[in-house]
Amino acid sequence: MNEPISSDLSLASLSFDISREPVPSDPAANPFRLVVDPVMRLRLRRALSDLIESHDQELARYVSDGSLALDSYKEYIELFARSLHGTMSSREGVGYLLEACGFRVEKDTINLRPETRWRVRRDSVSTPPTTEGAQQS
Repeated sequence: MNEPISSDLSLASLSFDISREPVPSDPAANPFRLVVDPVMRLRLRRALSDLIESHDQELARYVSDGSLALDSYKEYIELFARSLHGTMSSREGVGYLLEACGFRVEKDTINLRPETRWRVRRDSVSTPPTTEGAQQS
């Protein structure tokens, strides 16, 4: 079971090309019929990833230089989420995403509370699922 490793064996390094190009998709194949330009989705994902990386680096810098005290990873995640939420709730944050996706928009024209226009009617009150045999008080 614990046989010595032969010196003839060596690990081979493999190189992979990771494409940043979007995977071609067939919108008709999607059961939800979501038709969004895959290139636009890729740009948005990249912008969000860059934004997340930037927030992470800034928090790490504040902790390392001693200007921010943290007691736990939980607190770090809470602060990270608050910071990201603050950015995404601002005209600057939404403007950054728009610019990263190729749009040039005046910051004062950015709608921070866009209306969600569902094409299907959604009930405003949903009933929780019931379980059979559950006792009611």
